[in-house]
Amino acid sequence: MPDPAGRDSRQRLRNPAFLQAALLRERDADAVEEMDKPGADPAMLDRTYAQFPLVNRVVSRWHGVYRQRIRPLLSPTRTATLLDIGCGGGDIPAALARWAVRDGLPLRITAIDPDPRAIAYATAHHAGTGVEFRLAHSGALAAAGEGFDVVISNHMLHHLSPQEMVGLMADSALLARRLALHSDIARSPIAYALFAAGTVPFFPGSFIRRDGLTSIRRSYTSTELRAVLPAGWHVEPARPWRTLALFTPGAGHA
Repeated sequence: MPDPAGRDSRQRLRNPAFLQAALLRERDADAVEEMDKPGADPAMLDRTYAQFPLVNRVVSRWHGVYRQRIRPLLSPTRTATLLDIGCGGGDIPAALARWAVRDGLPLRITAIDPDPRAIAYATAHHAGTGVEFRLAHSGALAAAGEGFDVVISNHMLHHLSPQEMVGLMADSALLARRLALHSDIARSPIAYALFAAGTVPFFPGSFIRRDGLTSIRRSYTSTELRAVLPAGWHVEPARPWRTLALFTPGAGHA
């Protein structure tokens, strides 16, 4: 007796589009992360925010970015300003604030997110860090003429539509006085496999594993990111499996 399920599986494996998706050769731009959905379970969402610090320490490596990119722009005699766009649960701006205090470098940090759930969590869990959390969009700050020495984001680029990407880059170029830096995941079959295997016993009751795999499928390679960024921006690969999109005002086109 023929096996329809087996036949369908063999047909899918012979389908070039399926093979490309399976090997992550193309972005899965239509995938949606669970925590981005308006009806996401509040308890699971809070646990996801609570677990982000561990994930970001392992994957995002912001301490290295701080040492190499941000700290050289700071001074013990002048208060610098930094804007984190799409701050989520707020662990990264809170960490940047701690590192700057430890190094004796005055740094005033503003962290924004358009999702009230994120701002509510960040405000409740990172009080006392000196970070100002605001429910806002980068376009509103740019339109108001605000400016910051450094503008950053973490793992946000892969969430954006093409139009939103254009808007973010334009806003960042207007808002940043010295540096704009957007760090994101770089899509890779190896990264996908390692994240899938390494997160199996961890992060219960949250969206970390499911959304992390979706994020990798949605993310850009360095070559793809270069192709969608406007003039003046350049892309640098970073380990492990990350990309940095950088803009230096007044530096000319890269």
